Amino acid sequence: MENRAVLAAVLMAALLILYQVFFIPATAPPPPARAPEGVSKPVPPQEKTAPPPPAVLPAAKVLPRLPERTVSVDTPLYHAIVGSEGGRLLGWTLHYRGEKVLAERGQMGLSGLILERSGVGGQPVEFSITGGPVVLDGKAGEGTLVMTGEDAYGVRVRETATFRADQYAVDLSVRLENGRRVRQTLTVALPWIAPVKPGTDGAQWPSELVWQVDGTVHREPFDKATVAEETPGDWAGLDSLYYLTALIPKRPPTSPGLSLAVGKVGEDRVEVGLRGAVTLAAGEVWEARAQLYAGPKEYRQLRAHGLEGAINFGGFPLPRKYGGLPMEWLGVPVLLVMNFFYRFIGNYGVAIILLTVVTKVLFYPLTVKSMTSMKKMQTIQPQANALRAKHKSDPQRAQRETLELYRREGVNPLGGCLPMVIQVPIFYALYIALSVSVELQNAGFICFGRAPGWFPFVGGTDLWICDLAAPDPLYVLPILMGVTMFVQQKMQPTMGDPNQAKMMLIMPFVFTFMFLKLPSGLVLYWTVSNALQILQQRLMNRKPARVAGRGAKDVARV
Repeated sequence: MENRAVLAAVLMAALLILYQVFFIPATAPPPPARAPEGVSKPVPPQEKTAPPPPAVLPAAKVLPRLPERTVSVDTPLYHAIVGSEGGRLLGWTLHYRGEKVLAERGQMGLSGLILERSGVGGQPVEFSITGGPVVLDGKAGEGTLVMTGEDAYGVRVRETATFRADQYAVDLSVRLENGRRVRQTLTVALPWIAPVKPGTDGAQWPSELVWQVDGTVHREPFDKATVAEETPGDWAGLDSLYYLTALIPKRPPTSPGLSLAVGKVGEDRVEVGLRGAVTLAAGEVWEARAQLYAGPKEYRQLRAHGLEGAINFGGFPLPRKYGGLPMEWLGVPVLLVMNFFYRFIGNYGVAIILLTVVTKVLFYPLTVKSMTSMKKMQTIQPQANALRAKHKSDPQRAQRETLELYRREGVNPLGGCLPMVIQVPIFYALYIALSVSVELQNAGFICFGRAPGWFPFVGGTDLWICDLAAPDPLYVLPILMGVTMFVQQKMQPTMGDPNQAKMMLIMPFVFTFMFLKLPSGLVLYWTVSNALQILQQRLMNRKPARVAGRGAKDVARV
């Protein structure tokens, strides 16, 4: 009985195998459910099947070369020109305190969607564009360009670009469909190209590659860039001091999706872009999404798209790459407070003054402590000098007696320095924040326009501060800064060391020379800070130190 059961089972298995081989045709599996964005749709696994044969490149069709069509996009924030060759950007001009060019035909810009294949290279897809021109006047409107085409190997492409009136970002969607009956493997590329050396016109030429991987920002100057490589990451861009162009892949966290391509292409160009290898079965569809950002490095705008790491606040006390502490935790609040004041006042120069006042108020207790300690030190300095003279043959005893004097009078020798040292990182953060703030570019403080060309000495020069990101053309602010610094030094308590006192008096002249070419917004902050320090010093000088009345008696007793 058992033998018959075994024989029956073997016969049934054989019949099942013969039925699968001869009666079920070897067709492609049914289309699966819609895959996550940015990744090919997976084919359900089949048990005990051989791996698929290598993709065979289908015969290429000869496509006619059509003249490129261009479509314009106009929003309150920028003017763009889109070409039908791959949907490339032929122009991108910001309306940001004047005209700022970020993309220019033949020099830098988005090169368009490129489909590459092993052995035959790649070329941009020839698109037919519908939906243009796009004109957005409202603050919340949006417009869409739909670009469709087919490459020489039968892959149908649909790219959609959505523009919004109140954003510098463009939403991109790419859809590929294999129209041939053979499996195809290709690489999708969406590169933004820029020259290594800047041109001579008025464009905002980038100078640094910047990209973010798992929340960590990496930077590389153009002249040190290596050959472009692919890497998974959050975004990649081309960076200048005030402006950024970046590509942001949108993909599920469990999918590799599109990778970043960052580096040098040839000898004279650099590239940032998105790349990804795609394998399409016959009739299969693949989709991916991304964002393009091309605009100023305003913190609010960048934060909305996860690009705030593009603002380089540097490190302290060393550059970040050498282990310095990141300064975002101090620099970002400075920008937020300055922009808060600007929203109510409408003048960034006044906003900087108010920011300086707020900083001084916050550190007033430390400043008072420092000034009080310095004044006490000045009062007991004659006693300390008398002790050193009395015990000059015994330095150790002189030191003990001096420390005892400090203890008895309640004076900390470092009391005047420590409060100032604590403030150093704050002042450095203010310096960096004002130096990298795009909000100050072309933002005036007290501006009377430009002097006529015939005007003596200052013909054709701005009168007075018409751009807080540029140096003061008349050098008025640096001179005021030097004067206030000199007055502040003269009001400080007299130092015991004559050489140190002379050095401190020289510093205002050195700082004046250094500040001649610094942004006027930064010089304005420093000048106002000095003026407030003078006011604080005058208030402190009116309060006699508690130990002042008995200084002479103690000297006589020593």
